[in-house]
Amino acid sequence: MNYSMRKITVTALLAAAFGLVSCSAKSDNPTVPEHDLTVTTTEAVTEEITEESELPENLTELFDYKESHGGYSGKAKEWLMQNKDYVGWLRIKDTMVNYPVLIDPGEVTEEHPDFGYYGSEYYVPNSFYLSHYWDKTPYRDGIPFMDWKDNYGGYQGYMSENIVIYGHNMANGNMFGTLSRYRQNPNYFYTSPFVELSTRYGDDAYVIFAFLITPGSYTATNFTYWNMEELNTEEEFQYYVDSCHGRQMLDTGIDVKYGDQLLTLSTCYADYDNSRFIVVARKLREGETFGNLDTIQRTEVYLESHPELKEFQPNSKKAEKED
Repeated sequence: MNYSMRKITVTALLAAAFGLVSCSAKSDNPTVPEHDLTVTTTEAVTEEITEESELPENLTELFDYKESHGGYSGKAKEWLMQNKDYVGWLRIKDTMVNYPVLIDPGEVTEEHPDFGYYGSEYYVPNSFYLSHYWDKTPYRDGIPFMDWKDNYGGYQGYMSENIVIYGHNMANGNMFGTLSRYRQNPNYFYTSPFVELSTRYGDDAYVIFAFLITPGSYTATNFTYWNMEELNTEEEFQYYVDSCHGRQMLDTGIDVKYGDQLLTLSTCYADYDNSRFIVVARKLREGETFGNLDTIQRTEVYLESHPELKEFQPNSKKAEKED
């Protein structure tokens, strides 16, 4: 739910100064969708992953979260002392996605206390962490970051219905580079169907229900996923889910209903048509088990084609007897 009622206000001057529409497997171009109608294109780069991600020891050691019912977790406090933009930690097993997540500062005006630090009057929202590391130092790979319009808090009532996180599609697999595994082989979903997002307040688990290629320009699509964090009505929520299903590369059969918390991971796909590759997941429900895909609620249509899964469903008669 949008309690802050923030809006994007990018002027023509910003549009002239920055073209937030190009993307590449290298890191010299942004990977978030455009905020204006300027079009910049470069040739997309496709390379095999040649090296593993190397993270400083202090980052991997800090990935040890415990749910906190009294505010920020201890590890979150450590991070926030180093960077107030810290949100949490994102991890997908058997990929190189294992990074802290920052939140973009948003609109930085002259009244902003860090106006000079983040940029100047030419600053564009959702751009700082495209070229800066978690400690705010310049870094060509950037770091995964949450859209500045997202709301999140200690419990779901304070969270946007759809959390959007951006990351570069690096040729060596860093950041969101290994998300391409789902695109190159849709059956990779069965290897890594779960997403972990440890926030300031505790640990959340999600299951991927769709992954797809979609335009990243207002002029090319009505499915402007990068501007659809607040899905306050059932109609808005269903439009988002249906738009994902309509473009999905694999029918996962995962049941998604209004009231589910969504998570969208976005990276670039190609420059020539300014497209994006997104992976969309929903938070696990009561009775579902992280790491066990059989326990994840599937749609009735999917279960008709896969009756062997019915006994494992959270609402099955067998599950009810065990409870």
